[in-house]
Amino acid sequence: MPKYEHDGRIYEVDEDGFLQEPDLWNETVARDFAASEDVPEMTDAHWVVVNYLRNYYLQFGIAPMVRKVVKETGFKLTQIYELFPSGPAKGACKVAGLPKPTGCV
Repeated sequence: MPKYEHDGRIYEVDEDGFLQEPDLWNETVARDFAASEDVPEMTDAHWVVVNYLRNYYLQFGIAPMVRKVVKETGFKLTQIYELFPSGPAKGACKVAGLPKPTGCV
């Protein structure tokens, strides 16, 4: 199984680099994975998106559609891409510790 290492911490990931065990997620994990997504610092805006994704996932067992993320967080899609350059599905979901989305987020 592939692994991702950051600052001496090792995480089991899938072939696309997503955390294998979402239950192990915490803010340190988020910061570590943010580094792999060209997010040097987690700002309050980053946390709004990440916490929304986490809460939605915990409630429904899937990642939300992009339009729902935009509507519920109040960020425009362009702003989400500024926060997470690889996008809401790859970047934001990875930082949030969610499994790789099967469709659009």
